[in-house]
Amino acid sequence: MKLSVVILNYNVRYFLEQTIKSVQQAIRSIDAEIIVIDNNSEDESCAMVKELFPRIHLIENSENVGFSKANNQAVAAAKGEYLCILNPDTAVPHNIFTDCLNVAAGLPHMGAMGVRLMDGTGNFLPESKRNLPTPKASILKLLGLAKRKNSYYANDITDWQQGEVDVLPGAFMLVKRAVYTEVNGFDEDYFMYGEDIDFSYKLLAAGYRNYYYGNNGILHYKGESPQMHGAYLDRFYGAMKIFYKKHYNSNLLMNAMVQAGIAASKSLRKLKMRKPDKPGPAVKEAIVITDNLNLLKALSEKIDIPVKSASKLLLNDGDLSNTMLVFDENYMSYNQIFMVMDRMKNRNNRFRIRPAGCNFIIGSDRSDEKGSVIVF
Repeated sequence: MKLSVVILNYNVRYFLEQTIKSVQQAIRSIDAEIIVIDNNSEDESCAMVKELFPRIHLIENSENVGFSKANNQAVAAAKGEYLCILNPDTAVPHNIFTDCLNVAAGLPHMGAMGVRLMDGTGNFLPESKRNLPTPKASILKLLGLAKRKNSYYANDITDWQQGEVDVLPGAFMLVKRAVYTEVNGFDEDYFMYGEDIDFSYKLLAAGYRNYYYGNNGILHYKGESPQMHGAYLDRFYGAMKIFYKKHYNSNLLMNAMVQAGIAASKSLRKLKMRKPDKPGPAVKEAIVITDNLNLLKALSEKIDIPVKSASKLLLNDGDLSNTMLVFDENYMSYNQIFMVMDRMKNRNNRFRIRPAGCNFIIGSDRSDEKGSVIVF
C-alpha cells in the first residue's frame, strides 16, 4: 500500500465528514487507506463514520489521550509506505496526494513534507512553514522584531514556492512510515501543541530534511481547534516549556530568559482574549455558486439574508464584497474554490462550502472561533 491518511478527530462531526469526502476523492488513483482515530467525541462523529463510511478503519478511544498518543496509536495500525497526518477540520483538493507523492519521490533524505495552508477566510497561514523556535527567534517574535530571515516563520521562502524548512505543521504532514517509526513518532510528553515542532526537530536531528511544497495547498479552518481559553493557554505554553527543556536547556541565564518570555507571551495573549476583535460589517447577501435550484431553495429557508444563485462567471467580478459566497462542491472543485477564496479574501466576503452530496454548509470567519455549520 502506498499511503495511509491518518485523521485524528475530536468533536468536529461535520468538518470531519467534509475532510473524509475530500480525501476519498484525492486517493481514488492511489493504493491508499483512511484511518480515523477518535478521542472520545461526544457529537456523534463515530456514528457518522460508521453509517456513511463503513469501510474506513475507525479507532474509538474511550478517553481523550491527546494528539501525540492517538496519532502514534493509529500509525501502529497503518499499512502505507507513506503516512499523511491530517487534521479533521481540513478539505483537500483532488490532486494533493498525487502531487506530493510525486515530489517526495525526488527529494533526497526527506523527513516530512508540508503544503500551503489557507484558513476559512482565504488567508495564508504562516505556520505552514516555520524555523526552529530558538530562544532568540521566539524572543524576537514576542518583541515584534523578527526579521525576514531566521525569524519564527520561514519568510525567506514565499507562500507559493518550494524549499527546505525546519518546522512543519501537524495539520498536514507527509512522511514515510519507516522514517516516522525510526524517530519514534510524536513525543507523548506533549498532550496537544508543540508535538509537530518536536517531531520536525527530531527529523532534522536524525539527518533528514523537511520540505515545504507551496505549489499546492489545503483548507484548514483552524477555528475548530480547541478554543483560546485558560486550559488552551496552559497546554500551549506548557508545550513550549517542554520543548525548550528537552532541546535548549543550556544555562541558567538562558533558561530564565525563556521562562520569562513564555510567561510574558502568555500574559499578552490573555489580555488579547479579553478584548475580542470587533466583527466586520455584516454581509448584505448570499450568493450560491451552483446549478442546483433545489439547493438554492433549501438554503433560502435557512439563511436570514437575501439568497440568490449564480454561475462561475460571476466569480470574474473583481469588485464583489460584503457577500457570503456559498460554493457547491458538486458544481466546483476544491481547486477552483480555493483559488476564488484567495482572490476574494479581505473584502469582507464570507465563504461557505457545501461538500458534495451533503445536507450542510460549513465555514469559518475567524481562526480563533468555532466555525459555522448550517444543516438543511
